[in-house]
Amino acid sequence: MPRGRRGGRVSALEGGPEEEAPPAAAAVPSALWASQLQPEAAAGQILLRGIFEIGRSSCDVVLSERALRWRPIQPERPAGDSKYDVLCKEEFIELKDIFSVKLKRRYSVKQQGSGTLLGITLFICLKKEQNKLKDSTLDLINLSEDHCDVWFKQFKKILAGFSNRPKSLKIILNPQSHKKEATQVYYEKVEPLLRTAGIKTDVTITEYEGHALSLLKECELQEFDGVVCVGGDGSASEIAHALLLRAQKNAGKETDRILTPVRAELPLGLIPAGHIQPVDVCTFSTTGKFLRFGFSAMFGFGGRTLALAEKHRWMSPNQRRDFAIIKALAKLKPEDCEISFLPFISSQNLQERKVEGSPKSVSNDQWQTIQGQILNVSIMAIPCLCSVAPRGLAPNTRLNNGSMALIIARNTSRPEFIKHLKRYASVKNQFNFPFVETYTVEEVKVRPRTNSAPNLEEDAGRHAAASENNFPWNVDGDLVEVASEVHVKLHPRLINLYGGSMEEMNDSEVNCNCL
Repeated sequence: MPRGRRGGRVSALEGGPEEEAPPAAAAVPSALWASQLQPEAAAGQILLRGIFEIGRSSCDVVLSERALRWRPIQPERPAGDSKYDVLCKEEFIELKDIFSVKLKRRYSVKQQGSGTLLGITLFICLKKEQNKLKDSTLDLINLSEDHCDVWFKQFKKILAGFSNRPKSLKIILNPQSHKKEATQVYYEKVEPLLRTAGIKTDVTITEYEGHALSLLKECELQEFDGVVCVGGDGSASEIAHALLLRAQKNAGKETDRILTPVRAELPLGLIPAGHIQPVDVCTFSTTGKFLRFGFSAMFGFGGRTLALAEKHRWMSPNQRRDFAIIKALAKLKPEDCEISFLPFISSQNLQERKVEGSPKSVSNDQWQTIQGQILNVSIMAIPCLCSVAPRGLAPNTRLNNGSMALIIARNTSRPEFIKHLKRYASVKNQFNFPFVETYTVEEVKVRPRTNSAPNLEEDAGRHAAASENNFPWNVDGDLVEVASEVHVKLHPRLINLYGGSMEEMNDSEVNCNCL
């Protein structure tokens, strides 16, 4: 089989205009292909069979309904030759991992027309390690135009059959995120892959806080299959809130009071993207008035720390975080609270209670109440991985299991509370303290029993950490100040999310910083 000649130029084309393969698409060692697929996944009706050169070997290649598999063609050797068996080991990839296919051609300076056909290039996304995907290419070399045309059309037909794959996306890019490298990351890493996959994009670069929210309120979204966020957890939360808020308005719901929200009409994508997964979302409301949608919240220490950090935006993010934590710890003080919650009962447990025949045991509306001096309250519908808590602020929470984690840190000494905070960054159990309580819940109501939030600032000439008579809440990294009770209710599978496999996302790709 021919190789690229010196002075020649090899590219992967669908035909017609010249188009280079993305530089990021590098070959992956063949051992990785086989590790991606269980043997039973290669089963299914055989669609095509032929000979292609893969790597440096002529291979017998079989395309079935769910996989492409190949085996090197070797001369016959005596049975039992272990070396021969290793050389002829079958390798395969799942078709769902292919995101584009193009004809591979060579062009020379003097050559006119469509160039010399070399074969077919498959563009593939594989799981490299936990929570990470690797884009790669696989070349199927064969000089026959007719042979390659049949295979190329079959691959295109298969890819077109993945109906849940987006064809047009609205991209919202926050240039301030990822150390102000988000724009470069998108245009150098992400946009070439979307272009290779044939996905149309419309990009908006946000210019101020709340830009994404105002944009999605008015933007025409009918032509898009999804909205993609290129930014941090704050941007993702803002866009999720905007998509859900728009869905309520389109459904004719009153947004001042949302009791049973409808699902978002479009999925939300977070880079990197992959399979679509449903995600649980919370509504936050106070005295019957809807505040916002979100995934996580903190009250007490977590809210005060964010309020302090927001008053020092001129600092770098890390400096702002460290300063606010130290300041809040120096003025550590509990809140007198009443916390009511509705415990989560799984469908299996509910069915078991019905079998027992006790009317009281079947009831799923048995609120419990806790009162006392509370240092911090965390309410998490997602694991909330972040740099200071690599295992997550709520490591046992999942994205779509219909429940939230309620974590309550009662009043204790400053050294003991600091030990609790440090545990988040270690492998030890951060909840193994006598003053920490954890619950799995469906709804939570937090009601401060004091008249106003304490002022953490020592200098009377400086701004207060929270507005007068308002208590600071940290909702997905955004500061929300509320004067009265806050009601948090979980709504299962309210929005679809482009992400990795369910196992990866449970671990999780949705990150929420504590500040």
